Amino acid sequence: MKIIDLFCGAGGLSKGFELVGFESILALDKWPDAIATYNYNRENKVGISMDIHDYTNEKLLHLLNSNTVEGIIGGPPCQGFSLVGTRDTNDFRNNLYLEYVRFVDIVKPSFFVLENVKGLLSLGKGIYRDDIINRFGNLGYNVNYKLLKASDYGVPQARERVFFVGLKNDIFNETFFDFDRIEKSELVTTKDALSDLPTLREETESEKYQSMPKNKFQYWVRQNSNKVTNHVKTLHTEKTISIISLVPDGGSIRDLPPEYYKVRNYNNAFRRMDSTLPSNTIDCGHRNYFHYEENRIPTARESARIQSFPDNYYFNGSKTSQYTQIGNAVPPLLAYAVAKVIKEELINMKNK
Repeated sequence: MKIIDLFCGAGGLSKGFELVGFESILALDKWPDAIATYNYNRENKVGISMDIHDYTNEKLLHLLNSNTVEGIIGGPPCQGFSLVGTRDTNDFRNNLYLEYVRFVDIVKPSFFVLENVKGLLSLGKGIYRDDIINRFGNLGYNVNYKLLKASDYGVPQARERVFFVGLKNDIFNETFFDFDRIEKSELVTTKDALSDLPTLREETESEKYQSMPKNKFQYWVRQNSNKVTNHVKTLHTEKTISIISLVPDGGSIRDLPPEYYKVRNYNNAFRRMDSTLPSNTIDCGHRNYFHYEENRIPTARESARIQSFPDNYYFNGSKTSQYTQIGNAVPPLLAYAVAKVIKEELINMKNK
């Protein structure tokens, strides 16, 4: 079952679908680093770094000559929809979903999955949400949407994202995707996710695991991996380390006396991960959270673990680029949970 991934980033959404047997035959993203990561982790190097506007209808029709595409997946850039910072209904990035509509119109897949930040639901009093439903409805899709919390599906992170799933009504007999069929998983804490990774004392990459896997999550992420990559410590000043050391497990810099955080521009959002809970949302900036035990920000690999990427999934580019790719990604295990139900629906329809 073949799919196309639009605005694919480093490939988290694709990875989740691939885990249940889907095959990506085209992945588009404007950022070369993300495409380098996407292709590095796949034998079929189908990722293309280009502006989606430049992928013409003619190219797409040529691709369809030799392929039957079952689904289109993707998450248009979310900065314009985000609840963080100023939201602007005129932000050009808010209209990139129209390119997604163009692809669906030409390909006419059996299903599509469009993922985004929850701010999309409320921006402009819901005009983008309603427009997405109406445009795809006019193309013959029954569209359902729901806000999903990643930690409900085995991801050690409390990230919330909205998923729109459209089913072609002439294939699925006018049915809508049932989000309640998605199977939930037991809670995975930050300690569950990270406790087997090596302690870092220097700004060098450590490749050896600290211990054998201690739980189901660690066994899963370590499949087909015999070393740790992207695990490089960030060096902080002695003063920063001394202040971080005072922040308790699950606490924030605001828990300290004012003299500790008012002397410098420490972000009030700076928090230490809670070892007993899933992490708060890993963002692109990567500097808002401290390790639950060590006095530093998480490494790229630790952030990837929090996003549920397997350890053998390598991230290309500079350290800053790696953090951004990871923060922008859809957690693979969240994508897997959605993809599993979609595959079941497709099989059921084909067997009728």
